Amino acid sequence: MRLFGGLGRRFGWLWAAYAVSAYGTWLGFGAFSFLAIRVLGAGAAEVAAMSAAGLAVGALMALPLGPWVEFRRKRPVMIAMDLIRFGAQASIPLGYAWGVLSIAQLICVSVVLSAANIAFTAAGGAFLKALVDPAELLVANSRFESTTWSASVVGPTLGGAAIGLLGPVVTVAADAVSYLLSALGITAIGGGEPAPAAVPSRLSLAGLAEGWRYLLGHRQLRRLFLNSVVVNGLIMAGEAPLAVLMLGPLGFAAWQYGLAFAVPCLGGLIGSRLARPLAARYGSGRVLRVSGLLRCCWPLGLVLVRAGLPGLVIVIAVELALIICCSIFAPISATYRLQAVDHDRVARVLAAWSVSSTATRAALIALWGVLATATSPRWALAAAGVILLATPLLLPIGNSAGADAPRALPAGDQAAPQLADRLGGSAGREIGSGAQPGRKAASSR
Repeated sequence: MRLFGGLGRRFGWLWAAYAVSAYGTWLGFGAFSFLAIRVLGAGAAEVAAMSAAGLAVGALMALPLGPWVEFRRKRPVMIAMDLIRFGAQASIPLGYAWGVLSIAQLICVSVVLSAANIAFTAAGGAFLKALVDPAELLVANSRFESTTWSASVVGPTLGGAAIGLLGPVVTVAADAVSYLLSALGITAIGGGEPAPAAVPSRLSLAGLAEGWRYLLGHRQLRRLFLNSVVVNGLIMAGEAPLAVLMLGPLGFAAWQYGLAFAVPCLGGLIGSRLARPLAARYGSGRVLRVSGLLRCCWPLGLVLVRAGLPGLVIVIAVELALIICCSIFAPISATYRLQAVDHDRVARVLAAWSVSSTATRAALIALWGVLATATSPRWALAAAGVILLATPLLLPIGNSAGADAPRALPAGDQAAPQLADRLGGSAGREIGSGAQPGRKAASSR
């Protein structure tokens, strides 16, 4: 019997690299917010500004990365991005130990992580398609999916406990080491990979815009793209106000804060198992629209959060419902995205999607930080929840396999975008913004 269920030794190393990276990310969840709020005394506006600046500048730096990655061998790019992220994360414990840690340093680290995440996502999607046979991609996807949600359940609780026992930078250090171990695992994959396309003589504006041209030129894909960008941005916009509310006036301990977002991640295991049978029974277009609508209904419930056990239960219930809906929506959305993208444009389209999503999150996070400061964190959460109720209007209409749908791909190939996003740093790896697990999972698309 072949190792790793027939996927081979090389996939085994990739899976191991991903696993250690995913557990490192979830172990370090919320660390930046905790450092900013509890160590540096930051408020909602400063936490939002830290997150928004990192995302916005990182997205700007990443603009040329899609075309650059498209014409490079992907494994060396992935290794380089892991090493860059290791160095950036490792600077946080050093700054804390020397007494020079500041909001400015957290912003700089967030910028580097944001740009490196986008490059890793673009390279990871293309590399996976070359590594695994199309017929085996669904098997590979199930391995990554189970690893993601297992890490999201275990990591935050352990991370919260570690912060309480060992100090606020221990989980950041663990996350940094996970990047290094991931780079070593990707190095151990060995073997060759297909030669990239010929490098253009110069980087043109048309080359930079190819990903967006492709996205916006396809009617249904354009609607899916706009819906995903807006919904993800609004979900993440409430992250800083919720963190300030829970860790500040409501007085949640670090372990409670971790528990509130770890338990709901069990919903990811539920939703990911429901997606395929639901699509088979009711049709992917209908399930996409219904789950896309339902995922926008729950965040408004966070307005009701209060101190103590009742507040903890409210957060867990809201995030559980949100994650179930998102984990049904995500694989169907990802399948359609791959069907709509030609193979020679995967890196550029994924990079364009990531840059757009990152920039939108940055703008909305900054805006909601100002709103939370001008009003209150609770009012900011209410505003995001109300606007989210209108976003289903942007979902694709009719059958997702409509007139402008591209040719069908082999069934196994349909899992590639999910893995591309997963490989893009553990469901987005937005640790630089201190995102909660449920929100990271929800915004990974």
